[in-house]
Amino acid sequence: MSRIRSVATAARDRRAFLAATGAVSLSAGIGFALRPGTSEAATHTAAPQGRPIAVSRRAPAAPLAPYTRGTTLSTLATARPGSGYRRLGDGPAWPRVVRGDLAAAKSGRAGRRTALAAFVQFTDLHLVDVQHPLRYEYLRAQTASAWRPQESLSVPGAISLVERVNALRGAPVTGSPLHFVMTTGDNTDNNAKTELDWFLKVMSGGRITPNSGDPDRYEGVQNSDLKLYWQPDAALRDADKQLGFPRIEGFLAAAIREVRSPGLNLPWYSTVGNHDSLPGGCYAPGDSFFAEFAVGGRKLLTLDESEGVAVWKNVKKGGDPKGAGFKAMLKSQARRMRSVTPDEGRAPFTPTEYLQAHLDPAHAGVGPVGHGYSQANLAAKTQYYTFRIADEVLGVSLDTTDPGGHYEGSVGTTQLRWLERTLKAAEKNKEHVIVFSHHTSKSMRNLREDPAHPGERRHGGDEVLAVLGAHRPVLAWVNGHSHKNNITPHPASDGRSFWEVSTASHVDFPQLARVIEIADNHDGTISLFTTLIESAAPHDTDFTDLSQTGLAALYRELSFNAPGARTDLSGDPEDRNTELVLRKS
Repeated sequence: MSRIRSVATAARDRRAFLAATGAVSLSAGIGFALRPGTSEAATHTAAPQGRPIAVSRRAPAAPLAPYTRGTTLSTLATARPGSGYRRLGDGPAWPRVVRGDLAAAKSGRAGRRTALAAFVQFTDLHLVDVQHPLRYEYLRAQTASAWRPQESLSVPGAISLVERVNALRGAPVTGSPLHFVMTTGDNTDNNAKTELDWFLKVMSGGRITPNSGDPDRYEGVQNSDLKLYWQPDAALRDADKQLGFPRIEGFLAAAIREVRSPGLNLPWYSTVGNHDSLPGGCYAPGDSFFAEFAVGGRKLLTLDESEGVAVWKNVKKGGDPKGAGFKAMLKSQARRMRSVTPDEGRAPFTPTEYLQAHLDPAHAGVGPVGHGYSQANLAAKTQYYTFRIADEVLGVSLDTTDPGGHYEGSVGTTQLRWLERTLKAAEKNKEHVIVFSHHTSKSMRNLREDPAHPGERRHGGDEVLAVLGAHRPVLAWVNGHSHKNNITPHPASDGRSFWEVSTASHVDFPQLARVIEIADNHDGTISLFTTLIESAAPHDTDFTDLSQTGLAALYRELSFNAPGARTDLSGDPEDRNTELVLRKS
């Protein structure tokens, strides 16, 4: 029996029950009905008062017992002793660190506190169509992020993360039910319709075949007989096998085989990232050449060192935001390209198509329909909104991608002014606010003009920090993009301080998500508890186990061993499992 059955089958049975009864319940068995309501899209006005802004679970009458099972407070994947390719196993837990940077932690608070809300953050899932013609794997010699040996398993890896959340009893510290999951961008990797479909089915449930092009065989760098890439099925001594990577016959066939996601048993919300909006995550959208190349029958696998250096230098500096140089390079390499099966499904999706896909009832899952986005977003052509987290807590999702190109972000004046109005309204209503975005404050330095809004100023991270710090309701700014755990205090006068919580990706090791709890300590302070979780896949791997769960376990282990991968993405202890104390405004 596949190791996935115990979790996935239970989740599917539970979802069937929920669909039949119209209710949402915790895995612990306590039921909470969904409240009717719609999200408040960014239509250049603040959220109206007096009505729910989105759907979320109600607070429980009494909290569940706190627990650590299934979190990094219990154990986490750790490399076994050795050299070369290292196997993973169970390792020691990460402790919780109390941080009093912004307010002192007062004794006795554990006995006084009450839970206000609890949710899970996913970020940088990077569901990858690894056979997509626009991918630049050939830059691997310049940057490890150009191609990772684990990428072909991104879908079963993400499904395993969904299974982990479905199995959690509640919030680890307060025992509160988990109200929702928020994904903070880079849900896809190549701005491709194939990947968007996979992402929505991972989150809401469904059958997924993570393959494009030829329906019967893989066509990409991993069966190219090029030593630059790990050739898992072949006997070839490629560069990765020389470092100890295994030969796994049947790997590629398993990687493109159908898998099934139970879908989250929580409501979930979506935030957009640069890889969701821009070809390659860095080039301005709309060029017909890139759209035609994406669905066509040619794929570049290798590039001379000097040309690769030039391309990557331009990407890093943002020197080619419209991709003119990249396009010229592809045209010059036409004779060196591999023939692949054309596929219209690889076409780039527009912001409108991104919204429409989220609003499709087929992808509603547990809800809400649109996952934060609404028809008002479609009408206004915006991808930012507010939603109700709990009676006293408002969620704000920002769109920090710059359509002018480059992987760093910013926001336009219209969105910044909308954010100011939203925070003023929350202050008047005595609400707390959690802000979500893809980019971190430090990665919002790209002030290129949005081609759709000529003349509108763009604003970077410092200006967003100033707006957030000017309003008492803000408790935290939760984001991703950096692929690294980092928690930064942002002090301000008169109790206007807040925390910036950045979470590691689920494509690079250690492949994490984060549970965040909000608790009132009833002593003039609020605590935010952050607890990191891994996917449900076992830490140990078996190279002969190519089941869905076996592939998810390999996804993690391959990411640990990926040549050139950063080793600092876990962050420091104070960036992992924490209690973040704030003065109550």
